[in-house]
Amino acid sequence: MEEFYWIGLKAVPGIGNVLFRRLLERFETPEAALSASRPSLSGVRGITASIIDEISAGAWRRFAEEECRRLENSGARLVRFTSDDYPKVLFQIPDPPPFIYVKGSLFPGDVSIAVVGSRRATSYGIMTTGKLSGELASHGVCVVSGLARGVDTAAHKGALQAGGRTIGVLGCGIDKIYPPENRSLFEEMAQKGCLISEYPLGTMPLAENFPRRNRIISGLSCGVLVIEAAENSGSLITAQYALEHGRDVFAVPGNISFATSRGCNRLIKQGAKLVDCVEDILEELPGRERLTSDAPLFQSTPRSFALLPKEAAIYELLIRSPLHIDDIISQTELTAGEVSSMLLHLELKGAVVPLPGTHYAVAG
Repeated sequence: MEEFYWIGLKAVPGIGNVLFRRLLERFETPEAALSASRPSLSGVRGITASIIDEISAGAWRRFAEEECRRLENSGARLVRFTSDDYPKVLFQIPDPPPFIYVKGSLFPGDVSIAVVGSRRATSYGIMTTGKLSGELASHGVCVVSGLARGVDTAAHKGALQAGGRTIGVLGCGIDKIYPPENRSLFEEMAQKGCLISEYPLGTMPLAENFPRRNRIISGLSCGVLVIEAAENSGSLITAQYALEHGRDVFAVPGNISFATSRGCNRLIKQGAKLVDCVEDILEELPGRERLTSDAPLFQSTPRSFALLPKEAAIYELLIRSPLHIDDIISQTELTAGEVSSMLLHLELKGAVVPLPGTHYAVAG
């Protein structure tokens, strides 16, 4: 079972997302990396003697065996960064997870907006969230949020009630329902939308997990809409990630007397786009097509292709900005011959296009 080695490599202490992908650039599969000789492993940038010792000790095997059993019983599946349905937009964030746990259907061509805000939202915040999320969904925009209480829950429900798509990114294992009162929403999203987690099965909803999952909420989206957020809200972390990822930030203004309005009002002061109707968001989104009033404003463009680990290393660089072939060689673990070969493969897949002066960029 291929998942065994993917889970096992990720479970080795000291191997984070970046080093995981670097090892696959060199060895092509997790199984090969885990069985590589000490001298071979030592040649990979970032590998330490203690990490090699951990690989040799083999404690990762027991965790991988148990996780594979849990996965089989969970109704979820593992989507690897080399898979055709792995969301390619995640390559734009600095440390995309090498795999994610998924329940439901991923559509790589989705145009998505993250909708986030206070867990203690006012009735105005809940109403506004449901209205805007439903209108986004009715225009073919996928609504992404974190399945927390308050604004997140209203965002998912608004999208589903409009018959649209929604993705929930969890700060716990995909087999943990949190908050517990959202059980029926979880089940509906697994059927009609999608649930995603980068955390191993059984991971509890610990406070430190949520700021980290926010980078995935931002990474999946072309922009982040904040509705009701206090000054130190976790939603502002998502907005900060959005800025770092080159995404748009939108905010709904609020009553100046309410603490839950201060974060949004500050974002607007700092340059976030003020939103008082859905058109304020739609006009900023890429790939917009003005069609008839009865048709969705957005149409999904399929961007579904599998990637070899070496191809993924190049694609990850190019999705951030076009590069000269020499820069690609210097920024990967690949030889000049490998880079040339992988670029050709990526061209044939329609993933990248050549530009004048031996520069390359991602397609469309």
